[in-house]
Amino acid sequence: QVQLVEAGGESVQTGGSLRLSCRASGFTASYYCTTWFRQAPGATQREGVAGFATYTGDTYYSDSVKGRFIVSRDSTKNILYLQMHNQTSDVTGMYYCAAGPGTRCAQWWSVRENFRTWGQGTQVTVSS
Repeated sequence: QVQLVEAGGESVQTGGSLRLSCRASGFTASYYCTTWFRQAPGATQREGVAGFATYTGDTYYSDSVKGRFIVSRDSTKNILYLQMHNQTSDVTGMYYCAAGPGTRCAQWWSVRENFRTWGQGTQVTVSS
């Protein structure tokens, strides 16, 4: 059973940087698509903001974070990272790590319904 544990969320000031981590264990499939989702305060939907394909190392970003966030993975430790730069208030939210077996991540990395394995989330708050 795959388990995901996020860490690194905290309160930061506008313009600051932050790095989130997602430690994974129990992978049984050879390749996974992994995505960071954000759920804004009061929102019911989760937005896929950054994805990583373990098969190719390809990365994917939503338009809202492109150029500011970097997703990466340490394959030796099975940790997915999300480096967040130049934070603005719209970044505030609960960040969840999700994983699903597969290789064609470009087709489905940002769709919440495609993922069955989720972490518990880590809170990021950006304020001026």
